Amino acid sequence: MSSYRIQGATGEWEVVIGLEVHAQVTSNAKLFSGAATAFGAEPNTQVSLVDAAMPGMLPVPNRECIRQAVRTGMAIEAEINTYSRFDRKNYFYADLPQGYQISQLYHPIVGEGQLLIEADEKAGIAEDKVIGIERIHVEQDAGKLMHDQHPTMSYVDLNRSGVALMEIVSKPDMRSPAEAGAYVRKLRAILRYVGSCDGNMEEGSMRADVNVSVRKPGEEFGTRTETKNVNSVRFVMQVIEYEANRQVDVIENGGKVDQETRLFDPGTGTTRTMRSKEDAHDYRYFPDPDLLPLELEEDFLAECRASLPELPDAKRRRYENDLGLTPYNARELTAEVETFARFETLLAAAAAKIGKGEAQVATQVANWALSVAPGVMKSLGDEANMANATAEAQAGILAMQDKGEISGGQAKEIYEIVLRDGGEPEKIADEKGLKQVSDTGAIEEAIDAIIAANGDKVEEYRSGKDKLFGFFVGQTMKAMQGKANPAVVNQILKDKLS
Repeated sequence: MSSYRIQGATGEWEVVIGLEVHAQVTSNAKLFSGAATAFGAEPNTQVSLVDAAMPGMLPVPNRECIRQAVRTGMAIEAEINTYSRFDRKNYFYADLPQGYQISQLYHPIVGEGQLLIEADEKAGIAEDKVIGIERIHVEQDAGKLMHDQHPTMSYVDLNRSGVALMEIVSKPDMRSPAEAGAYVRKLRAILRYVGSCDGNMEEGSMRADVNVSVRKPGEEFGTRTETKNVNSVRFVMQVIEYEANRQVDVIENGGKVDQETRLFDPGTGTTRTMRSKEDAHDYRYFPDPDLLPLELEEDFLAECRASLPELPDAKRRRYENDLGLTPYNARELTAEVETFARFETLLAAAAAKIGKGEAQVATQVANWALSVAPGVMKSLGDEANMANATAEAQAGILAMQDKGEISGGQAKEIYEIVLRDGGEPEKIADEKGLKQVSDTGAIEEAIDAIIAANGDKVEEYRSGKDKLFGFFVGQTMKAMQGKANPAVVNQILKDKLS
């Protein structure tokens, strides 16, 4: 369990966190219309008559949006409700032409599920923890108000109006900013694995409403506040940190925390009041009369289930159990869709090039993918041409290293040249003289000369000063200009010194 506590004047306080994540469904059309959903289009160019709430226009559910919500529910091991229904959430806002939002209050499409966050000592998460998920419901997004286009008026862009959202509501199971950050990262990874949301928080296709309350450990839940539309993991954690401390100060100074909706200011790292928190009855929910209930058939559910990919937890376990990777490497490689895709492509290419099974080369490939290759790319900066970073080229470097033809340092040098200028690694190694010397004759000649010149140290080594072995290795590598195969050097030295 997390030991995160806030120390106040009256003792320790515990923070209680729940998140409502809004994830834009990956689909070419909106939830109830055929209008496009592409990000970045000119304002009001992706608006159908349904989105603009023209009289007589009726909504028609988009099958793909429903399918993606069901697949997401299955990915978090949630109950899929074969019967669900749409409700009208009534409120007036300038970017909501209908005067109501079509959502699902009473009968959501997905029921209770769960999500595992892994232990991370550095982040302050002492052990694995399961976070409960209350529900996923499908709803339509509102448009966007633009206040900076004119000095005296605001404009409305309805491109987002009617875009399908999944609202993924957690239970109040998180107890620290670190746990909330891990939850959002894991949920984002699952959505991107499944392909139901692109997870782009900067573009607003995934954002979180952050519910925070404080209590003395073991007591009843306190009054919560909700901070709306937080669009990064770092900001989610900042909201929790600030809001929890603010609430403790309010209570300890004799005040009362108001149940309200707040906004986060990234510039100051603070929250401010937006409006008093509405309850469900304030929205006058009622079943949408224009939409029939959704009744999901078994064939549809079976297709959704069959379409799911290998998910992060299963992939991580496979990497550890079948490929022999460390828990750290397995976790890092499965954190993002792009990372595991690059790794698996490189693993297949390296195994074929080296001529061994994937499990035999997995650790070598993982270390290269997580440490060596990113380090070389970072050192080159803008000089790196990522088009040259093909799996075939990297596999060629790993194959030479596996055969002992090049050292780790030479592998980096070759990869730098490949990234900057292109070319075949094997040819570069030959032309630049970047292959190790494994000629035992040449190495023996250098070692004999070093032993002859350091008779006193030879005697000291033979009398028990084992640490001097490193001296002889260093002298040999220096004599061979760093090109000698270290394994060959070590073996010959051991034979001659003993």
